[in-house]
Amino acid sequence: MNDISVQAMRRLSAAGGVEMPAMDLSKPLSEPEKQLVRDAFLEHHILVFRNQKLSKEAQAAFTEQFGELEDHVVRQHDGSKTPQVHTVSNLDADGKPSYKPLTHGNYFWHTDKSYHAKPSLATLLHAIELPTEGGNTQFANTGLAYEALPEERKQAFADLKVVHSWEANRRNTKNKPATEEEKRERPPVTHPLIRTHPETGKKVLYVGIHTSHIVGKSMEESRELLDELADFCAQDEFVYSHEWQPGDLVMWDNRTTMHRAIANYSMNAERRILHRTVIKGDDIPH
Repeated sequence: MNDISVQAMRRLSAAGGVEMPAMDLSKPLSEPEKQLVRDAFLEHHILVFRNQKLSKEAQAAFTEQFGELEDHVVRQHDGSKTPQVHTVSNLDADGKPSYKPLTHGNYFWHTDKSYHAKPSLATLLHAIELPTEGGNTQFANTGLAYEALPEERKQAFADLKVVHSWEANRRNTKNKPATEEEKRERPPVTHPLIRTHPETGKKVLYVGIHTSHIVGKSMEESRELLDELADFCAQDEFVYSHEWQPGDLVMWDNRTTMHRAIANYSMNAERRILHRTVIKGDDIPH
């Protein structure tokens, strides 16, 4: 990064996150701008672009400058397929703010699409409507968490494999159970408990609400360890809490973070609406 670009950035926490220089994301980026985004993405993991006014088409176009858009297994309330640029909200089936929105899996710690054979590389959320206060999104740096583990635990976890599935997500979050069609579309997959980031080479804990069990361990023993590690990653020292501002677009690296929404606002009275795009990832070596 050049000095001017670095000076124009503002680091948001020791755990990750950076406020990017002013850019109009509704227009194609120049090659230097795209390289700036790529470099910052690997260094800071969570990028915050302020004051954006993006249509769904413009958000898709911006996203595609960094990879291929990903489809979604979850269906809309009418059974139709979720579009690639879709809405994340606290609205119920009647379009009203609710403590019980159509789906609430985003309020649990997770890394997007870990139940895919090729889990998501990046996710982007664009703030459309926000509550007057609250409604934060938190990010846990799973690389820092791994580094903080005692050496004997790193060694003990080195060869463990974990089963992830859409069915487990629905079960763990007590959402509407996965349909048979969804189970066929997204069958269980196995990933290492300790994942190596494909670009930085750093090791991370790869856990979250999409996990079912550890291969070779009972469900009870698996859940105890997986929940313990998710809680370990969620310690304050590893977490950046994003306080949304109107027009924010936040882009993060799923390969080294977990995230969750926070229900710290009047969910049954105020609307929280964001537009979401996801970039396809690559195979995880086993």
